Amino acid sequence: MDPLTQGVLGASLPQACAKGRYGASAGLLGFLAGMSADLDVLIRSETDPLLFLEYHRQFSHSLVFIPFGGLLCALLLHALIGRRWGLRFRQSWLFCTLGYATHAVLDACTTYGTMLLWPFSEERIAWNTISIIDPLFTLPLLAGVLLAARRKRPVFAQIAVFWACSYMALGLWQRNNAVDMGEALAASRGHQPMRLEAKPSFANILVWKIVYETPQRYYVDAVRAGLTPRVYPGESVEKLNIARDMPWLNLQSQQARDIERFRWFSNGYIARDPVFSNRVIDVRYSMIPNEVAPLWSIELKPGAQLHQHAAYLVHRNAGGNSLSRMWAMVSGG
Repeated sequence: MDPLTQGVLGASLPQACAKGRYGASAGLLGFLAGMSADLDVLIRSETDPLLFLEYHRQFSHSLVFIPFGGLLCALLLHALIGRRWGLRFRQSWLFCTLGYATHAVLDACTTYGTMLLWPFSEERIAWNTISIIDPLFTLPLLAGVLLAARRKRPVFAQIAVFWACSYMALGLWQRNNAVDMGEALAASRGHQPMRLEAKPSFANILVWKIVYETPQRYYVDAVRAGLTPRVYPGESVEKLNIARDMPWLNLQSQQARDIERFRWFSNGYIARDPVFSNRVIDVRYSMIPNEVAPLWSIELKPGAQLHQHAAYLVHRNAGGNSLSRMWAMVSGG
């Protein structure tokens, strides 16, 4: 999720476990440790644009790395913060480890995919229960953390942790409702999906993007789950067929290998961009949940040298029209 949410959730757990007089120091150490796992975004290459896709949310987000991540944070932060606040090193290590532990679990609740079981598995686990940004989740957490630090009462942090767990449970319930609606929609079209997923749309758990696969195509729709359910029919796109869509591509080239790396990252949901024929898109993500228009893609160049990589592109143009359409779905319009 976003750094602020990772930080405040990381702060809430050690605060909830600490004695009142340690609330501020436990919160600060947990806040910094809770954000630190995302330092893996610094693993990049000027010559390989897709390298960061392989390492982001990899070893630093693994369950087995949590004690080591907490230790690394403590080695740095104890001298800067813990010792000055009268903490012993093992206390700093405990608070950092608790904060660090929340990061990967929270990321696994989002839709992006997290390698929790690395190095035993490279599966990108995504429970799809919360958006990567959700103010309704974050702001009560922030309030609880600040109150716990200011008033030196861990009960406020405990309430914040309870809120986080409750909101995740609500997201799970909403996701299951959205899946049921997606399956009913597919059945109404005479489709028997090979697989179907529901993902929360941006900044809420009311509107969900439904993505399902048939033998030839991917279909994307939006549903509003809850007390006033609604369906917003969307679009479909043909699956990527390299021989048909990119007959010029040398299958021994680096660009062809980059397609397979992008396929792994996208959990197989890839297609040729309907607008730009030399781009391969991740069908799972779009600004408007019932559209194919991607948030990211890779771009290939005909005639590129065998060793040349595909380019990685990000598309996040949230104009006023997009925001108004998104709000109409959230508000039930």
